[in-house]
Amino acid sequence: MNKWLSSMTFFSSVQWLFFIFANTVVVPISIATVFELSSDIREIMLSNSLIFTGLACVFQGWMGHRFPFMEGHSGLLWGVIINLGLSASSMGLSLTTIGGGIVTGIILACLVTLLLVLIPGVPFLKSIFSPMVMTVYLFLLTFQLIFIFFKGMFPLTENGTINVPISLLSLVIVIFVSVMKLKGSQTISNFSILIGIIVGWILFNILFVDEMASVSRSSASSFTLFPLGNPNFEVGIVAVTFFAVMLNLTNTIASISTGDVLYNRNSSNKKFRNSIFITTIFSIIGTGFGLVPFTPFSSSIGFLQSTRIFQRAPFFIGGGLLTVVGLIPMLSTFLATMPITVGNAVLFVAYLQLFGTAFSSLGGKTFNSNTIFRLAVPILVGISLMNMPISVFSNLPIFIQPFVTNGLIMGVLISILFEKLINWSSFEQLEMVNK
Repeated sequence: MNKWLSSMTFFSSVQWLFFIFANTVVVPISIATVFELSSDIREIMLSNSLIFTGLACVFQGWMGHRFPFMEGHSGLLWGVIINLGLSASSMGLSLTTIGGGIVTGIILACLVTLLLVLIPGVPFLKSIFSPMVMTVYLFLLTFQLIFIFFKGMFPLTENGTINVPISLLSLVIVIFVSVMKLKGSQTISNFSILIGIIVGWILFNILFVDEMASVSRSSASSFTLFPLGNPNFEVGIVAVTFFAVMLNLTNTIASISTGDVLYNRNSSNKKFRNSIFITTIFSIIGTGFGLVPFTPFSSSIGFLQSTRIFQRAPFFIGGGLLTVVGLIPMLSTFLATMPITVGNAVLFVAYLQLFGTAFSSLGGKTFNSNTIFRLAVPILVGISLMNMPISVFSNLPIFIQPFVTNGLIMGVLISILFEKLINWSSFEQLEMVNK
């Protein structure tokens, strides 16, 4: 029995390793590409990303919220930083100026966040991010992630058309993982994510030898503090980044709240403070290395529900292994050859569970023709913005664009305003009177 349990722990840990890695690897590479950083700095950013992400996961599970939830680069901040970098030419600013403004905004927001932790301001944060706001956030996060992974399953050719062979393989992987999840034994179902990644990786390398990632490391790498740019006070950039980092606290509130439901717990304000503190410290440190700020991944709920492995031990080991991978160039180089399309296909299936989490967060609440607005408006506006080309907003003031082009930000903002400005209970009482 002990041997079986140790085998289960080993495979569960490897599954966590691949899950965290697949959610991490693209972020530092894409940031380095947008800000036109050299290859050696890009490699350092990737290694540091793996090292700090693994450590952040371990510290959160040990001293923070104490759930087996991945701590990784915020998708919200990732999108904002990418958009600001791509807007450099239209704003008439250099990439280093924009990067320095981003660094300043992150540091200032982190300092304010630490102040909220010391006050303590967790009750204030909870009052802003109410259960309905959290529900809107979870729905929009689900759609945002599914859009990303769905598009990633279908790579484009140089002509802008779908690469049919690779796209078909992605569909085969989705079906394969789904069948294992739904029809396989409990063990097969629990490890469907890991099996899907390994089988998909092997098939991709057999079928598409010419498409295999070619990753090489420079013979020498030099460390650079603030590779995106030295801190400055470019007001517009600082303001946008500051606001996005503060809104990023939604992730922590949502993750712990949904974790309480999943594990049938009631986390104290102390756990919220500890989690926010750890996230903030790692975000400040990571900023010096050019990394996107960290956040607990609410999407980990979908992964846990897919695998049905809720123990913390494999999560700790997986996080520790990721740090080791970042410290050993040969290992990080090897894992970096994993086909992105395979990772997208497997994560697409894993995150389907997140929709159920969002739906369950409603707690059976019913809506009438008036109260449905509090849910429908922020969600549908957010989804609509997600599907609009960024270019259509190019005639708006440049510092407004990062907000209106981000459906998740706008949806959550609308939800917060709706919950604070409208007395929805009055509409419910009115309906009861009319009945």
